[in-house]
Amino acid sequence: MPYIRLETTESVAPEQRASLCARLSRLVAQGTGKPEAYVMVVVEDGLTMLHAGAPGPAAFAEVRSIGGLSSQANRALAQGLCGLLAEALGVPGERIYLNFAEVEAGCWGHDGTTFG
Repeated sequence: MPYIRLETTESVAPEQRASLCARLSRLVAQGTGKPEAYVMVVVEDGLTMLHAGAPGPAAFAEVRSIGGLSSQANRALAQGLCGLLAEALGVPGERIYLNFAEVEAGCWGHDGTTFG
């Protein structure tokens, strides 16, 4: 908790996958102020997506967290995520959608219990 799920049209080479996951993990930990030890990253690549009625490079990233998300934090995360995805995958910012969701502690489970 936090959790980031990236879905993208772009294929991530096996040698790039670990680096991309690590960069996403650090960025989300820093952006939410949470320990990286609690961050989970999922990357789904090579997907078929249509954005603005047209095929091409695109991405959707969902960030969920118990606390740590706010208008200010989300704007900073949006800037960082879009910059990272443009640099690492070649997806232009105008073809990236992001979703930020606060989750109640009692609605997030881990290791046989919940956080709240």
